[in-house]
Amino acid sequence: MEELLQVKDLRKTFKLSAKQQKLENTKEKVKVAVDGLSFTAYKGEVFGLLGPNGAGKTTTLRMLATLIKPDSGDAVLDGASIVSQPEQVRSKIGFLTSELKLEDFFTPNYQYDFFSGLYGVAPEVAAKRKKEMFERFGIDKFAEVKVGNLSTGMKQKVSLVVSLVHDPDVVIFDEPTNGLDVLTAKVVTDFLLDLKARGKSIIVSTHIFSLIEKICDRVGIVINGKMVACDTLDAICGDKTMEERFFEIYEEKVGKIDA
Repeated sequence: MEELLQVKDLRKTFKLSAKQQKLENTKEKVKVAVDGLSFTAYKGEVFGLLGPNGAGKTTTLRMLATLIKPDSGDAVLDGASIVSQPEQVRSKIGFLTSELKLEDFFTPNYQYDFFSGLYGVAPEVAAKRKKEMFERFGIDKFAEVKVGNLSTGMKQKVSLVVSLVHDPDVVIFDEPTNGLDVLTAKVVTDFLLDLKARGKSIIVSTHIFSLIEKICDRVGIVINGKMVACDTLDAICGDKTMEERFFEIYEEKVGKIDA
């Protein structure tokens, strides 16, 4: 298989305020969010990062999307370094995160056209793609409704479509179904499978075992900022479920979970 992404020794720390220290019940002034993370993802596959909240998944994806810089380490995505060639990386990817906040005052129509222009998509191409995507996700009925008046699920759909205005070959999704109702979550999951069928390369983070089992070819398990297992689902799980293997690995690395 051809390598798409090579991540080597990524590390990221954050300074903690007094309030944050109190919330996290620690006297440490620095939090290590990602601690020497390394893995490889291949073209045309769905690679999943699985771990509990606070494991470092979102921080890792934000570094890969060049939204924040690593303290050390690097990642090379399709030949471009996230450290020294961030603009090249951004041109190759679509990034969807729950932190993407669309402006409430504007409509889906306006925001799609705005971001298409930013990416330099030809108007006729943008118009055709918008029609297809809006119809697929049911956004067409709300195209002129201000985002602030949309449901949570519809906002997520609009965010997804806006993230992909330039039809990137590499798609990075951070918790794509988090907080969605079951119907909207299915629409998003089916779309991910469709992207995979079209040959797109997908990197996704989640804490949902069933999503990993449904869409991923390989998975990396992240605990406390470290990669503790990384392989195909069959190699990691054998005849067990992803949930069973995750908790076995967690207890091996961290210890028993308090009741």
